[in-house]
Amino acid sequence: MASRNPLPGIAALVAAIVSIWSHLAFAEEGFVSIFDGKTLEGWVGDSSLWRAEDGMIVGETKENSPIEYNQFLTWAEGEVDDFELKVEFKIESGNSGIQFRSFALESPNAVGGYQADIDAAGKWSGTCYGEKFRGILAKRGESVVIGENGKPGKVDSVGDPKELGEPVKAGEWNEYHIVARGFTIVQKINGQLMSRVEDADADSRRRAGLLAFQLHKGPPMKVSFRDVRLKRLPLDDVKKVVFVAGKPSHAPRHHEHNAGCLLLARLLNETYPDKVLATVYRSGWPSDKTAFRNADAVVMFADGGQRHPAFFHLETLRDLRERNVGLGAIHYAVEMVPGESNETLMESIGGAFEIHYSVNPHWTASFTSFPDHPVSRGVEPFEVQDEWYFNMRFTDREEALTPILSAVPPASTMERADGHHSGNPAVRKMVEAKQPQHLCWVYETEKGTRGFGFTGAHFHDNWANDEFRKVVLNAIGWISHVEIPEGGLDTPTPQQADLDANLDPKESPQRKKKK
Repeated sequence: MASRNPLPGIAALVAAIVSIWSHLAFAEEGFVSIFDGKTLEGWVGDSSLWRAEDGMIVGETKENSPIEYNQFLTWAEGEVDDFELKVEFKIESGNSGIQFRSFALESPNAVGGYQADIDAAGKWSGTCYGEKFRGILAKRGESVVIGENGKPGKVDSVGDPKELGEPVKAGEWNEYHIVARGFTIVQKINGQLMSRVEDADADSRRRAGLLAFQLHKGPPMKVSFRDVRLKRLPLDDVKKVVFVAGKPSHAPRHHEHNAGCLLLARLLNETYPDKVLATVYRSGWPSDKTAFRNADAVVMFADGGQRHPAFFHLETLRDLRERNVGLGAIHYAVEMVPGESNETLMESIGGAFEIHYSVNPHWTASFTSFPDHPVSRGVEPFEVQDEWYFNMRFTDREEALTPILSAVPPASTMERADGHHSGNPAVRKMVEAKQPQHLCWVYETEKGTRGFGFTGAHFHDNWANDEFRKVVLNAIGWISHVEIPEGGLDTPTPQQADLDANLDPKESPQRKKKK
């Protein structure tokens, strides 16, 4: 009997080992796929122009339906700040590009900002271009320093532009590799450095923004992208704060999670760009798998209980804590459910609201003295009405806790009947005894992991109170390991337009008709 040839089996085994090794090496690099290869879920654009097909994102314009302006397919799951992006592209005609750290324009699906250029003619691929954003920043073959005036200053060569462009083939697959770290942008195609930009234009440069693919107006064109991989990089010069805003709830101007987080993030970014970079994930837990990869702190402002955005992500909270990422919870976000979820929350921020133990009345709290702690810096005595939760369940590790805001609840806080949030015999005795209650606290473990809880912020307009707002911003800065100045993190008082911005559409509660 003839012996069987073992080579095909060995070849298959070697191929399998190579495949596994490649997958592991890929995973170790820290890159995450942000396109599922099947659908455009997580991407937003004109569905008549963009489609998912055979593992690709395909953008195409037709002669019988030309576009009036450049159109974009935007990654909707998050923004990019310091990052590496690797993506394969194939352009068959026309001009395209990859937008990053970009911004939405007024027209639907229009984007401006930094762009890694692509074109079928081979003239522009590798160029760093500013779409509606200062024009050409560095041509292929150039290393450019953009001056404070927004114009190219010092220009060095990184190679002959014609020679650099020859390996980039229209109608074939090529790989773009974009690295943005600080205000330095490096663009490579097929492993070859194409251009480099150092942006010193402090008035215009951008540290974070949208990621998108372009279809250029003009003659019919077609471009395809596949294997879209994102890796977030540590921010070496500033601390990154990730806000997780809960879904809309309650009456207008109450529990304004999205508007509140966006307001605080904007104030931090505009007032302290040398200390903090803040970003907001709206209306629930991020679908962006990279959301916390380079975070220094995560702040949750949301409904609690089983509606808490982290309720089904307790392992992620534990992982963040193990990585010494600071954790903060504002208002209802200090509550989950007794048992594992609340215990995980307490391990993260030092305390939690516990039903049938803690209470949530509306009352005016007066704060007259503060501890010697960075979060108290610059805070003057103040009083404000809010839904101040109290009698919180705190960790047994008392040495790790520092109360920041404490006040004595009045007897009116006990006017409701006993219930899971409203009252109980033990808390009634505390109020009768005029026992001070801790309404904001900070938590620091021996490992240096930091957290805070703040029970106010039911009323959105309270963000206009300078002392109220400063306590929260100081706490956010502190858990991020930002050095808090002696006067605290001062920010401009929000005006009415600021408070009205980004409010979620809500119906006002209907009053019951008298019988």
